[in-house]
Formats: sequence, structure tokens, C-alpha cells
Amino acid sequence: QVQPVESGGGVVQSGGSLRLSCVVSGRSAVPLAMGWFRQAPDREREFVAALNVRAVGTRYTDSVKGRFTISRDEVENTVYLQMSSLKSDDTAVYYCAASPQLHSEVAHVPFRDWEFHYWGQGTQVTVSS
Repeated sequence: QVQPVESGGGVVQSGGSLRLSCVVSGRSAVPLAMGWFRQAPDREREFVAALNVRAVGTRYTDSVKGRFTISRDEVENTVYLQMSSLKSDDTAVYYCAASPQLHSEVAHVPFRDWEFHYWGQGTQVTVSS
């Protein structure tokens, strides 16, 4: 069973930076694309960023473009979300998720939550003004 586990959340001042990590344990029979989502209080979960199986294709929601960077360390089986120029609107629980991909779709960058079958428990990010 594939299990993502997030870490790195915390409290940071507005304008600051934070790096989230997601270690993926377990074995998958198919390649995995990876993504980050977030959910703020009283709001629906939203897509933040994703990386395809080849780790060269990325996708970001508009509000984080130019500020967040998703990356992947294949050796460590870890996915990162580097967050910079943080704003109070970035305050949320951040979830790491894994999306199984057919071998013919390794270039695809998923972004819809139903594409992701494995989810972590989340890590809280609080941006103070």
C-alpha cells in the first residue's frame, strides 16, 4: 500500500519561506505522479501543484505560480514543495497525494483530486501577518 507522509509545516511570517516534504512509502505496481493540495478553514480542498512521473512536467494553480516549486528526489522517494513569499492566504493544511499513471501516460500531469488515489494526513502551514 502506497502511503505519503508529509512533514515540514509550521508557522512562518508573511513573506517568509517554508519547504514541505513528502516521503512515499510502499510499492506501487504502476508509476506515480505526485501532487500537493491544500484546504483552508471553511474552504474546499484545492489543487496547488503537481509533478508528472518523469519529474519534468509540472502544473501549478495560478495563485502560487512564481512562488512555489514542486520537485522530486527519486533516490529518497521524496517530493518537496518549496514555498516562498508566503501570504496569509496560503494558510491551510497541505496534503501530499500520489496518482497512479498508466505507462502510456507518464507525461501527464494530474491536477484533479479524483486522479489521486493515495493521500497523506496533511501538515499545517500558518502564515502570520
